[in-house]
Order: sequence, then structure tokens, then C-alpha cells
Amino acid sequence: MQRREFVAVAGAVAAAYPMRNAEFGMRNRSSTEQFRTPHSAFRIGPAQEPSLSPEVFARRLDRARGELKARGLDLLIATPSTNYEYLTGYNPGRSERLIALLLPVVGAPAIVCPSFEVERIKRHSIVTELHAWEEQEDPHALVRETVRRLTPGSRGGTIALESSTAYQTFLRLGRALPGWKFVDAGPVTDRLRVIKSPEEVALLRRAIAITLDAMAATFAQLAVGTTEVQVAQVLSREMEQRGAPGGGLVQFGPSSALPHGGPAGPKLERETVVLIDCGCRVGGYTSDITRTLWFGDRPSEEFRKVFNVVHDAQTAAMDLGRPGTPCEEMDRAARKVITAAGYGPFFTHRLGHGLGMDGHEPEYLVEGNKTRLEPGMVFTIEPGIYQLGKFGVRIEDDCVMTDRGVEVLSQRASRL
Repeated sequence: MQRREFVAVAGAVAAAYPMRNAEFGMRNRSSTEQFRTPHSAFRIGPAQEPSLSPEVFARRLDRARGELKARGLDLLIATPSTNYEYLTGYNPGRSERLIALLLPVVGAPAIVCPSFEVERIKRHSIVTELHAWEEQEDPHALVRETVRRLTPGSRGGTIALESSTAYQTFLRLGRALPGWKFVDAGPVTDRLRVIKSPEEVALLRRAIAITLDAMAATFAQLAVGTTEVQVAQVLSREMEQRGAPGGGLVQFGPSSALPHGGPAGPKLERETVVLIDCGCRVGGYTSDITRTLWFGDRPSEEFRKVFNVVHDAQTAAMDLGRPGTPCEEMDRAARKVITAAGYGPFFTHRLGHGLGMDGHEPEYLVEGNKTRLEPGMVFTIEPGIYQLGKFGVRIEDDCVMTDRGVEVLSQRASRL
């Protein structure tokens, strides 16, 4: 089979997504000669890396104060995480040395950090008030002093602690602040992040476009005898060449029946299934897309049938989605199609998840989640059918809820 014939058969990516690559230019410079490295004009150069303005973060801090006030909370404490980054514009990384953002319900925020980190954090964060501790000092005592400065006249209250904060940090903060009650900040941060602003959606669109472009280039380089690991390396390199770090799962044949893969499967053979689930990161925002293709001259009838059932299930959920639709109803709509086709037991996971700074975040499209979709929510719709010992099919696209319904941000696969 010639490469152009494979691309035609693999219409789930290539026919539906316009290829922007001069695909077959030069040899890959790595140790293997099984892959060719396509060139693409679709890149984000270092000087073009998109970023959010200080005004965006100022608005976020104001909204966070509003959420604290509405819930009767006095202070938010966040250690480095995507929640910390969401509010400050920078994630300095988490280690045994305490770095913490302190945001009072009234007034400016402050950051407690090691003294040698002050300059680095100043250069990248919008928070300008930093309180430094030396290596021989107790940072939690400095947190106590900073809390007193940020909440004058208060001897206690309720602190919302960022959900992923290390347990030992929680215990030490509790000992340092005995008059304060700690609660999970999840309801605050989830509400802040679940509705994406136009600036956030723009970053997601760029991550999605790079992901689709890199996937198409990777699929076009598939060759008999390559391994899942080798193709995953090609995928990561394609994303890196386009200016965005990323990667994902690559699964051949029976391995595709494991939703999240497993130990490296067999080498690629003709007339088999190839599943790639991947994403990249642009400006702190992450894409998440899955495509399942047939590598060979002609898809088997069973593959074609299963693929089209999954595609129809995805369509059913996309058509149903409107502002106000409960998340669980989205899952039910897709599951109904798959069950009616006789594959119900083989759809083994939820329909989708929220998407943003984290690859998986609220809201989740799953039975039991009665949360109603709202304009600005970004989520995946990714039904699948997994038949152990045979193959699996998953089709995953990234979507945003609009006033009119679901807008698919990624280019959908074609029905076979």
C-alpha cells in the first residue's frame, strides 16, 4: 500500500482535516530511518508564544475574592499547582521548600517563598508582595505572620486551602495557625476555572490545531515494524517542532482495547487498528484528542461497524448538548446509541471531562453528575468501544458550550 492510499483509508484524520504539511521532505535525523520528518509552516516560535495579560489575572483575583466572600471564607492559600498558576500567571514548581500564595477576601495577595526564589517569582508572577524566608527559618511561621498582616484585627477565621496541597503542608499550616479552620478550596477554584474566557478558548484552539497537525503528520509516517514507543516519540517530536510540548498514548491492534494502554504492544503490522490519544500545551492550556485508524488497504467490516457506532454516539451527545443540559444526560445520549448497537458492556468509561489548564478537570460527563452545562464550559466528548483480545475504538474531540449548543473545537473524524 502506498502512503497516499493509507491517508485515504485513514480518513478519520486526513480526509476530515486539511493537511498543511509538505509531508515527505527530509529524512529523520534520529537513529531509525523508518520515519520521514514532514515540514510544517504551523508553528509557534518562542517570540510568538501566546500569553495572558496582567488584566486577565487581576480580574481572576477579583473573582476569587468574590467567591471567598460569597462562601463566608476569609483567605485562600494555594501552593504551586495549576490553581496557583491560574491566579498568579506562573507555576514555580512544588518541592520540599514552601511556596504559597495567600489571597485575603479583602486586599492584595502575597506570596511566601524562599529568599533565593524571590527574583524568579517576581519576574514571572503578577503578585508583587513577596515575603521571603531563609533556609534556616520555619516558613510556616512566616505564613502565620503574613496572615496576620493580611487580616488585621482577626484572630482566626476560615481558610480555603488549595485541594492538591501536600498533606504534610496542611498539617504544618494547621499547627502554625491554630485559630483558623481549614476547608477545601475546590468549590472556589473549580467555579473560577470551569467557565473559560475568550482568551482561554483561543489558547485551547491553538493547542488543538497543533495537536491535529502533529497527529496527521505522525499517522502519515506509520510503517510496518515500528513500535508503539517509536511512534509516540515521533508524535512528541512533531508537537515540539510546532512549538508546543506534548505527547500521548499510541496503541496497536489488541492493545487499543485497553482504554489507557499498557506495556508496549507488538510491532505494527498491516491490516490493524492504530489508536492515538494525545495533546499538547500552549500558554498553559492543554488539548486532548483521540483518533482511531485502520492501518492497511481496507478496514475490516467489524472495524467499520464499530467505528461508525462510536461516531454516531459522539454525534448524539453533541446534538443533545445545550446550555442547561445535565452532564449525565450527555453520557446517557452516547451510551444509548452504543447499547442499542449491542456494544453497551464494552463502553467502560464516562463520556468526557472538562479541559483547560489540566488535561482532566471539572465538569465530568458521567452518570450521576447533574451539573448543568453552561456557555464557556470546555469538555471532551469521547465515547469508546473496547473488545479485549480484538481491538478498541475511541473518538475524542474537544468542545465548548456556546449559547446555541456544542461547538466542536477540533476537526471531527469522518464516518467510514
